[in-house]
Amino acid sequence: MRRFFKILLGVLLVVASMNVGLTLARSGAQSLQQELTINGEAVPVESVKQTPLEGIFAVRLKSGETLYSDAEGKHFVVGDLFANREQGLVNLTQQALDHARAERLAEVPREDKVLFRGEQAPEATLKVFTDVTCPYCRKLHEEVPRLNAKGIAVEYLAFPRSGLKSEGARLMAQIWCADNPEEAMSAAKRGEALESSADCDNPVADQYHLGRELNVQGTPAIVFPDGRMVPGYVPAEQLAAMLGIEG
Repeated sequence: MRRFFKILLGVLLVVASMNVGLTLARSGAQSLQQELTINGEAVPVESVKQTPLEGIFAVRLKSGETLYSDAEGKHFVVGDLFANREQGLVNLTQQALDHARAERLAEVPREDKVLFRGEQAPEATLKVFTDVTCPYCRKLHEEVPRLNAKGIAVEYLAFPRSGLKSEGARLMAQIWCADNPEEAMSAAKRGEALESSADCDNPVADQYHLGRELNVQGTPAIVFPDGRMVPGYVPAEQLAAMLGIEG
């Protein structure tokens, strides 16, 4: 009987220590989320998540950077956090950024994107920040029929590289305002003049700001289903291979 009570006491102590750890983790995350001060100034925080390292939190700032902090916000580490696994090093920082990017893009309504897909339901979908004045965007668009034939859909979002007052922004607005945005997108990327007005309620500005938030540096910026972002032109065959799609 005495041995039974010793075992029971041991189990209760383990459970209690787990609860204390969870409570400390929650309180640390809440404290960092509510107030983080650096150099005497409050720093806006987007999210706080516990890392695999006990007592260390991944703090994503609203400015886009990620840093690692103790629960009190007294010590920071700036850089990428890696997990050393049997298959090799895994960049946990980049993995978290990719996941957050995928979540943000999932919030964009379907009707706000210009969609190209084949006749069958797609096996995968690529989201592409594009600018019709960009030569490599035009080159990538030539690959879209081959991507569609492989079961890969393409969803375009607007990212006028020269800003919202540029010629590219006006052309993008014309595309989104057209009766058939898909046809208008293809025509614009062939260099044809568009007849549609640019004066309508369109998402070009919102998507441009979203691209800036997601650290889009140029176009095309290709985002995979898991949130990985690949800058620049990539041939259809290579994109299919990166998605694990054969044929």
